[in-house]
Amino acid sequence: MNKRNAIAFVLIIASLACLYPGLTKPIIQINIGAQLPMIGELTLFERTQSVVESIQSLFETDNDLVAWLILIFSIVVPLVKAVILLAVLAFKNLPGRKGFYRFVGLIGKWSMADVFVVGILLAFLATGENESIRAELFEGFNYFLSYCIISIIAIQVMDVKTNDLVQ
Repeated sequence: MNKRNAIAFVLIIASLACLYPGLTKPIIQINIGAQLPMIGELTLFERTQSVVESIQSLFETDNDLVAWLILIFSIVVPLVKAVILLAVLAFKNLPGRKGFYRFVGLIGKWSMADVFVVGILLAFLATGENESIRAELFEGFNYFLSYCIISIIAIQVMDVKTNDLVQ
């Protein structure tokens, strides 16, 4: 395996190591409250959830389409992408290796992982102007953002210009 592909391999493993806590650890907390005279601050709504918990909540509240979209683009696509890339790097005689790599490029473009992260960030920033709504990002967001960045770098580092991806 050439140096670039070895680096890509390590980055893919690192991205997967970030993906799991990015999906299972709390990602954001939203707190809605009100300041009432003589009572003080009253919390009306507070929720802290991970991506996985959000998917479960969406299914439970019959928001199946949104749940499926988040499940597919935040869990299934990243795992499929990683498995394909690892197979392309690991198996020298894999038929259609460059085609698999191109497929990963296609699904990577449609992956909503980065859109999801940006959406959470925008939701977080948008609440900064409203005193009654507060949002706080948690470590799950950092892990998921790290997964997105590392997986993009891994694909860019891979050497696909040679006749053989693995040397």
